[in-house]
Amino acid sequence: QLQLVESGGGLVQPGGSLRLSCVASGSTFDSYAIGWFRQAPGKEREGLLCITNTEGRTYYTDSVKGRFTISRDNARATVYLQMNGLKPEDTAVYYCARSFLRYYCSGYGSINDFDSWGQGTQVTVSS
Repeated sequence: QLQLVESGGGLVQPGGSLRLSCVASGSTFDSYAIGWFRQAPGKEREGLLCITNTEGRTYYTDSVKGRFTISRDNARATVYLQMNGLKPEDTAVYYCARSFLRYYCSGYGSINDFDSWGQGTQVTVSS
């Protein structure tokens, strides 16, 4: 059973940067695609990006293109989400999850295509 733990969230001013980490344990990590999601208060959880085991990348929302990037370090069993140019509307709890498709990222980033959700890490963008 794969377990994922997110970290790196916090309070940041608009325009600032954060790097979130998603650390895996308990199962084979490097053969799975991993996705990042977020959920703002009162809103549905939305897919942001996904990275395959061979580092192919899929963006699920245009609002983070050019600002957020995803990467992975299989030796450390970690997937990163680098967030630059943060805006107040990026405030949310951020989650990582494993793709049901194993090697591949789903085309639309539906939460139903992922499992092994972490507990989330809070990101607050405010002056």
